[in-house]
Amino acid sequence: MGAVTLRVADLDAMIRYYRDGVTLQLLSHDGPVAVLGRGATPIVILAHAPELKHASPRSAGLFHTAILFDSREALATATYSVASKYPGTFTGSSDHLVSEAFYFTDPEGNGVELYFDRDRSTWSWTHGRIEMATIFLDPNTYLREHLGQAGADAAASGLGLGDAVVGHVHLSVGDIDSAREFYVHRLGFETTADGWPGALFVSAGGYHHHMAMNTWNSAGAGRRGLALGLGKVEIVVPTADDLGELGERMSHYDVTTRDDGRTLAFDDPWENLVEVRAERRPVVE
Repeated sequence: MGAVTLRVADLDAMIRYYRDGVTLQLLSHDGPVAVLGRGATPIVILAHAPELKHASPRSAGLFHTAILFDSREALATATYSVASKYPGTFTGSSDHLVSEAFYFTDPEGNGVELYFDRDRSTWSWTHGRIEMATIFLDPNTYLREHLGQAGADAAASGLGLGDAVVGHVHLSVGDIDSAREFYVHRLGFETTADGWPGALFVSAGGYHHHMAMNTWNSAGAGRRGLALGLGKVEIVVPTADDLGELGERMSHYDVTTRDDGRTLAFDDPWENLVEVRAERRPVVE
């Protein structure tokens, strides 16, 4: 998964949340657009759109952006930072068997998950479905066990540890059948979990999930109007050939696409914008 674009009303406040709280780095700030991430990897793109209003909480859109950290210490550092500087934004924590996760809501109501993956050798699959659960994870115990002095010092300074990427994106949708038809049958993801009422988890390459969709707050939601919140979901495929094959696939299913030669963009059934690009790889001579 690539970066998630959010349309925001208060750009400065949102930069502070993701930089000082979540411990992402401000990679660029060009006028109304700020890019935050780690190293050279964009994670959240904030687009200033103060003329827009918040969508209804029952509408389709973003459920959360899930940021994957490369170690428990890095996760504990980010969790401690955002929980101590923005304590009112913490919403819960869970052991999902495949991962350990802490949940927040940013100042404009966008969901944020911070998580760490357990080693893939510990994941359990049955007939192509991943075993996941929602087990209470005590945040204070987790911090005592995994937050070292280096992490505490980094968090106090608004810095983070290690690398981080967008691990998955979770959407609120109007119905699961339409989500399955679009994201699995048309776009080409594989279903990894569908045993939870009102939820679907999909991935590529044997990951537990790159995307998820649920109707827990948004059952029956129709197309989104232009509003604050989710602006774009970015998906990265390995090669230009994969991008070309996806374009042919979407054309076969009569999905309207925009192709600028570098990216393929299209709307899902709720007008969530999805943009797919090929990963840049060095040319081998």
